[in-house]
Amino acid sequence: MGSKLYEISRFIDGNSLIRYVEDRRHEDGGYCFVSVLDDTNVNDTYYAVKIHELLNMEVPEKEKTIKFLEEAIQPQTAVVAIAMALEGLAILGAKDIAREHVDIVFTKYNPLEDKFAVGLGGSEEFGTATPLEATYWVLKAFKSIGYRVEDELKERIREFVMRFRMGDAFGVKHPTTTMTYQALYSLNALGYRPPKARHFKNCELCGDWGGFTEVPYSLPPYLEPTFYGTRGIELQHETPICPKRHIWFIRQLQNSNGGFRRSIELGISNFQNTYRALAVLDFMMGYL
Repeated sequence: MGSKLYEISRFIDGNSLIRYVEDRRHEDGGYCFVSVLDDTNVNDTYYAVKIHELLNMEVPEKEKTIKFLEEAIQPQTAVVAIAMALEGLAILGAKDIAREHVDIVFTKYNPLEDKFAVGLGGSEEFGTATPLEATYWVLKAFKSIGYRVEDELKERIREFVMRFRMGDAFGVKHPTTTMTYQALYSLNALGYRPPKARHFKNCELCGDWGGFTEVPYSLPPYLEPTFYGTRGIELQHETPICPKRHIWFIRQLQNSNGGFRRSIELGISNFQNTYRALAVLDFMMGYL
């Protein structure tokens, strides 16, 4: 399968995108979104791998990246970062290596002991971690490496997720796009089939904006809820109302260095934003 770069370059500056990623690869096989720093980390490396996967491109010197991700799985590493490393290894064709490190997950995330990793740090999201964040990332990692979750564990996780149900959506004080998607993904990954959530459609902006919001009927849109909202309608086999406007929104987020920021108004590029922007663009292009 060929690279998607040419197709995506119809809408964004693909050449500067590739330079942005490649210029931030370091000798140890890891990546750091601040090019002048040799401070490679799991988050940036995971998203670099995901960007290459989305574009159907090989990760350069991938054996180095495999070694970097494996060595990052340590007792002091936050569970979200461990889950990222496991999924990254699976994408790079190293599922066997990833499976060798599954046990470390349960030292930080063990639903049978009512330990759901809340408060352990290492949030992947902007700001404060949601209670469902670790569950979402752990189940994503388990799915990627083919690890089967036992029935008792499934039920404990399901009970935990359902604590946050609000109508057909999920949240703490009110439903949010991030928590609703993380909950629905988790339930689907466990084999449950929850009812469709109207939340994503209620957060979809058309007209002058494009993108999605975290809560319904609000402004402005940001990249995080746009990513999770897009994933939500995809999970529910729904169709976006205004894909062209969402593509317009994503195009406004590319910075001069080739990476993407989180909002139209301001923001620096990072690998998380860049992958999410590309993922939304890739999905919306299918509806043109």
